[in-house]
Amino acid sequence: MNNNLFDITGKVALITGGANGMGRMIAEGLVRAGARVYITSRKPADCETAAEELRQFGECFAIPADLSPAEAVVALADTLKEKEQRLDILINNAGRTWGAPLESFPDKAWAPIMEVNVQGPFTLIRELLPLLRKSGEADRDNPARVINIGSLAGKMVEPLPAYSYMASKAAIHHLSRVLAAELAGDNITVNAIVPGYFPTKMTAHIRQEEDVSQEFLSRVPLGRYGTAEDIVGLCIFLSSRAGAYMTGGEHIVDGGMFGCH
Repeated sequence: MNNNLFDITGKVALITGGANGMGRMIAEGLVRAGARVYITSRKPADCETAAEELRQFGECFAIPADLSPAEAVVALADTLKEKEQRLDILINNAGRTWGAPLESFPDKAWAPIMEVNVQGPFTLIRELLPLLRKSGEADRDNPARVINIGSLAGKMVEPLPAYSYMASKAAIHHLSRVLAAELAGDNITVNAIVPGYFPTKMTAHIRQEEDVSQEFLSRVPLGRYGTAEDIVGLCIFLSSRAGAYMTGGEHIVDGGMFGCH
């Protein structure tokens, strides 16, 4: 029995959108756990500041990158290839949303959302395959890991006027399964994490109004928002020996909103 089931010390990780919100939570968790972590953000100042702050806990490096258009994703991959010979953990977290009533939801709200939330992760996985394969070759019992961050809004019908966002998250869930089957032979696992509601910029409008927040929490069986530990714990599990035999999964962390109804 491996006594270090959850050990990710020394693993190389890339987390897109790692300077803020859920990505920042994940980045700090992996840095504290001993991984060498690269984070991206489309705002260079935010990216550099976050990396500097996270370096108090371990190794963290900034790669400012706007993940649209596709050429920018390729450039991000090329930058990482210059810095590392392998990639053990890729977490596709960066995302965009757009909200508007159905009657006025614009056509222009589709292309940029799908580009960042679906095409971006696909392109990054494709471009980083040499580094992921190098990691997978090292130990058959310790595959390279790809974790795509989806959303509960792509798994169940939520009262949100964010039509392109919800469709994009449903797409990344299924794309994860397709890629898991494709890459299993390369000893690369691909899983989707399906978060519920966490304290991020996307849920700020809910949390700012006490009445709205309490009404929302009444829908969550566990009665609270997710915490950094909730999302980090799942990421570490999937990235460690403990999660080495899991691929093609949709791992829901939502306080019971999906499973209990």
